[in-house]
Amino acid sequence: MSGRGRVALFAYIATMLAAGALMPLIGPAGWIAQAGALLAVLSGVGVLARRVPLARPLTVAGQALVALLMLTWVFAGDQALGGVLPGPEVFREFGRLLGEGADDVGRYAIPAPATEGIRLLLVGGVLVIGLTVDALAVTFRSAAPAGLPLLALYSVAAGLTEGGARWLNFVCAGAGYLLLLLAEGRDRLSQWGRVFGGGPGASGSGPGPQNGSPLAPVRTGRRIGAVALGVALVAPAALPALDGGLLPGTGNGNGNGNGSGGTITAVNPLVSLQNSLNQPDDREVLRYRTNAPTTADLYLRIVALDQFDGSSWKTSERRVTDVPKTLPLPAGLSPDNTPTNRVSTAITTADWYAQNWLPLPYPATAVNVDGHWRYEPTGRTLVGDHGQTTRDLQYSVTSLIVRPTRDKLATAPAAPAALLREYTEVPKSLPAVVRSTALKVTKGASNDYERAVRLQNWFAVEGGFRYDTHVESGTGAAAIARFLEQREGFCVHFSFSMAAMARTLGIPARVAVGFTPGTKQADGSMSVGLRDAHAWPELYFEGVGWTRFEPTPSRGTLPEYTRPESPTDGASNPAEPLPGDSELPSAAPSSSSDCTPQLRRLGDCGDSSAVPVDDTYDDGTPPSAILWPVLAVVVLVLVPLMPALWRVRARTRRLRPGAGTLDVWQEVTDTAWDHGIPPDDSQTPRKAAARIVRLGGLEGAPAEAVHRLAGAVEQVLYAPEPGPLTGLAEDAHRVRAGLYAAAGSGRRLRARLAPRSAVRAVWVFSARRAAAAARLRALWPDTLLRRVSRQRG
Repeated sequence: MSGRGRVALFAYIATMLAAGALMPLIGPAGWIAQAGALLAVLSGVGVLARRVPLARPLTVAGQALVALLMLTWVFAGDQALGGVLPGPEVFREFGRLLGEGADDVGRYAIPAPATEGIRLLLVGGVLVIGLTVDALAVTFRSAAPAGLPLLALYSVAAGLTEGGARWLNFVCAGAGYLLLLLAEGRDRLSQWGRVFGGGPGASGSGPGPQNGSPLAPVRTGRRIGAVALGVALVAPAALPALDGGLLPGTGNGNGNGNGSGGTITAVNPLVSLQNSLNQPDDREVLRYRTNAPTTADLYLRIVALDQFDGSSWKTSERRVTDVPKTLPLPAGLSPDNTPTNRVSTAITTADWYAQNWLPLPYPATAVNVDGHWRYEPTGRTLVGDHGQTTRDLQYSVTSLIVRPTRDKLATAPAAPAALLREYTEVPKSLPAVVRSTALKVTKGASNDYERAVRLQNWFAVEGGFRYDTHVESGTGAAAIARFLEQREGFCVHFSFSMAAMARTLGIPARVAVGFTPGTKQADGSMSVGLRDAHAWPELYFEGVGWTRFEPTPSRGTLPEYTRPESPTDGASNPAEPLPGDSELPSAAPSSSSDCTPQLRRLGDCGDSSAVPVDDTYDDGTPPSAILWPVLAVVVLVLVPLMPALWRVRARTRRLRPGAGTLDVWQEVTDTAWDHGIPPDDSQTPRKAAARIVRLGGLEGAPAEAVHRLAGAVEQVLYAPEPGPLTGLAEDAHRVRAGLYAAAGSGRRLRARLAPRSAVRAVWVFSARRAAAAARLRALWPDTLLRRVSRQRG
């Protein structure tokens, strides 16, 4: 293997070792094999391009083009022409996947599932870093700066990975970088004998580099390498602590496994809540139908945040199980004493809505859903496993509407000691103003129910609070104190503050996150959009269980049991089904002639929604809309490169094995022409060789090669019986290398990209056209040709 080939190999190894540091962040790790295979192709393209050889910018451009084609083939083949050539549809698909990948990175906790968007970010990122490392270390022969892009990969992984894995990542990434430095240094030293040759130094004698010797390249490499490794060690320590998410602020998932071990990774539901509320377009998230007589209390709950550590509210890490056919009754609910109604709901989610908590009415008693779902009994939530999300789902839920009376809540006995201890815990960092304000607001209340209602009414009506979704979304203890002082915020602030204040009063509390019931449509279905995202507190009362309160003004509905006019007796027998409960409602509206394809895809067109809709009638983008832009790009790229490509083809043909001496000599004269030495056909080969040596500044082996080739040409032209000639192509390569080394950077670039000798292609074309015209005149009389010319004129 050549020296540069060895450097390319170690550049590949270094990139893959650094990329391996990202493996703990994403599961499963199949993406790393895909990235490795594509990067190997990319490195091979670079090796071939340098062997041609192509100009350095052309080599990098060629590798970038191949990377684009490979990414197109892997991630957007259905939108590409021939599965490979990118067009407008491909770039739109890339934009969609990158957007989804960015959202997924912000949503999922470590290890996140390898969704299509995340895979594109990972594989594309590895290719970009690999191309940068290959260009710096191999194409431009500067391995030391290549440590900076490698540092980028390592720092991301080190900043997000906890524990000893950081050091393992550093060892792997650092080892790859050092191997790359050693390989590049060995290749460079094998060619730098003249630079680092012997000679007395400025302050000593004898061979070898002394003080004052040209050590700048080595010193620069050492310094850059030391800086890169130092930053790699220091940067992770300087990064802010990240709490389980892929990006700052993503919060915590529910566990850190894949589901098989009892815990599972899940989306932090608060990451995008504020963004959802501030969206300019209220996109539909899901649609449902229910047989409940009213949907005012049919909040769709995603998850409960039951742990408050002072910095944020989050879900406790709990074990999950398979989803039971019938879910047990919720903790604390006594259906014999608390009226309940059983209702059925059929839900259809949008095909763009992808997160892995399943929205459910609370408390659900049975869930019929396809896919990989697991059940967390304490929070009574379903969470996706193995990358399962809510995208484009149809599922049905049986749930209870709990209707407690004011008297039942007011006379509720004390909660079990273990539950009371867990759900009344507050951090020591909680400012004293939270408890003092809670005591002030609830002064005179005789029981926990009255205290809860007073807290709710103070936030929602009496306290002078203002609802504003643009307020900074803080969730810690300091944010609660700031909210109580400034009295403006949105549902996160209201629910977190009320839950914290309830805990200081000894009332078990947690925060639920999900959606309000939505908006009723003309067809009877309920539409839930982004702006229906919501958070609300749940307080525990023995005999009733976890009970919803609504402190956020202008959002949701006040529960009936918190209003003064709330009835004091039950509305129905325990667990009594509502009329029509035997038939599960359909989430789809009745079929109508004006149902659009978009509604069909969402399952909103009556019975037909259960059947996949065939959208093949849509012609889509015509092939010409893709073909012409692709052809335009090809033309714009290839036309400027035509002279260089023709020159490469001519050189390959002239220097092929068994090529004639005159062909080799023409290649040498054209090479000199490309480097600014135009041919002079009036001179003999010997004088032409001397002219090339003089004007080209050739010395040593290249000069001797020119004279040898001139002698070979004279033998062919003038000797009666020319002797055998060997090594002509090798001599031509020596001459080309000598001319290239002696030329300036501008002349080198001109020789590669715009070779002067490429004008011969024009001459050949003109000669062939003239010959064709001559043959045509021979076949047709001149009078006929003149008549045809007049008719065309």
